[in-house]
Amino acid sequence: MCQTIQNPILPGFHPDASALQVGEDYYIATSTFEWWPGIDIYHSTDLVHWEWAAAPLQNAEQVPSHLEGNYNSGSLWAPHLSYADGLFWLVYTDVKSSTAFKDTLNYVITAPTITGPWSEPTFVTASGFDPALFHDDDGRHYFLNMLFDWRLENPGFAGTVIQEFDAKARRLIGQRRHFYKGTALGVCEGPQILKKDGWYYLLCAAGGTGYSHAATVARARSLDGPWEDSPYMPLMTTKDDPSNPLQKSGHCCFLHKGEDWYVTQICARPLTQRGNCTLGRETALQKIEWVDGWPRLANGTHHPELSVEVEADVLTPVCTDHSETVTFAPDRSLPVSFKTLRVPLEAEKDYSLTVRPGWLRLYGGQTLSSHHRQTLFARRWESFHFAAETTLDFAPQNFQQVAGMILYYDTCNWIYAYVTWDEVRHCRILQVMQCDFKDFSYGSEAVCLPEGTVSLRAEVDHAEARFFYKTNGADWALLGGVQPAEHLSDDYINHRRKRCAFTGAMVGICAQDMDAHESYADFADFIYREIQ
Repeated sequence: MCQTIQNPILPGFHPDASALQVGEDYYIATSTFEWWPGIDIYHSTDLVHWEWAAAPLQNAEQVPSHLEGNYNSGSLWAPHLSYADGLFWLVYTDVKSSTAFKDTLNYVITAPTITGPWSEPTFVTASGFDPALFHDDDGRHYFLNMLFDWRLENPGFAGTVIQEFDAKARRLIGQRRHFYKGTALGVCEGPQILKKDGWYYLLCAAGGTGYSHAATVARARSLDGPWEDSPYMPLMTTKDDPSNPLQKSGHCCFLHKGEDWYVTQICARPLTQRGNCTLGRETALQKIEWVDGWPRLANGTHHPELSVEVEADVLTPVCTDHSETVTFAPDRSLPVSFKTLRVPLEAEKDYSLTVRPGWLRLYGGQTLSSHHRQTLFARRWESFHFAAETTLDFAPQNFQQVAGMILYYDTCNWIYAYVTWDEVRHCRILQVMQCDFKDFSYGSEAVCLPEGTVSLRAEVDHAEARFFYKTNGADWALLGGVQPAEHLSDDYINHRRKRCAFTGAMVGICAQDMDAHESYADFADFIYREIQ
């Protein structure tokens, strides 16, 4: 029997997928950039049904260089997950600068099971990003990464390097060597090696992570080369197919199920043809065939498909609705969908589930412009059309104390429905503010609020957002009008603002205190509901 899956298999901000098979278990690790906990890992036993399994980076000490202060879309890039010697191996990069010079600090951790406990991190190298470990069948281990060249006369992307790795000492040994320069597509990164039938297959991302993105394959009988590029070049791209629903396709990993082979890939679904992608880069799955010893998409082209058939013993429904209702209690932890910025928030210092049982208390922290420590919890947009709701109990004493619901991309791009104090009107007010790359504007008039709680609702429908509110049991009322939301996307920032951006849009709750850092806001719930 064949079960049809609809791509993407991991929708909404799940980029740079690293796929791994261990026995009958499949795993996918994805980048989280400045969002914490770091690196999300998903698990499946059939390639069809995927569930969140772990976030290996749970405490700040697992990134010794620390993410606090890192620039937007820096931090945790392109992890690589592997298995050898009875251990899961995870390598990841903390990217701290984005100029001709790049600080790319690569670490390795291990665990006996995917859920941990994970070891203390070991620094390996800072020569480039997109690290990977290859475990050869002779017991030797190798560390690969893209090499970044800072010299003005040379391109930044200088191909791929490889060096032997001492798994016991957890350090590089021998000489680093340049072993693959890439193809005419340029920007060779994301190296993955598969050994099959006496060949080493090198799978690379190419062309950059935008609309020219691609995946390429080369092979050699030895890691020393020579490397021969596939005659089916590229393995995958949508560069020449602007109508394909899975744009920006590339950065692949091999998987197999019995005799069938697949690749995971990253992709993005723009709001309009070659337009903005508010959901960010997502993870999809494609079937491949081996033709004359080379991998090729099973459809005979280099274009990915929205629907893919996977052999299944039993046909079972696939969950495509990621709605959730979050309530708070002292004996329950926060949901795994909740992310914070750059640092883990501390219970009873930054937030509390105990001081007012049944509520989440957020203590006012730094502003939305801060790259250091914000009091903010947010989750991914996983659908183009959704609504989010919360009920807020907040008594600000001055205009520097603020709390509410936010649609967030980064410190320079957000839409905020917030409550604060107006000393002229002598009342709490509710208002919408937009930030479009540091250009601030109001999205509504200020509304005076009566005493008591206020319920907030954000509804996103593709490129548009609307905020609603209600108090004292009244019906929902529109707050302002339509809020343009396309600027909450990597493409908008890349093209309009000429700055790299790699994440996806988030929705959440937050609190700021620009005064004494002593105020707090209580939230009764958080509802995320996808609208079909």
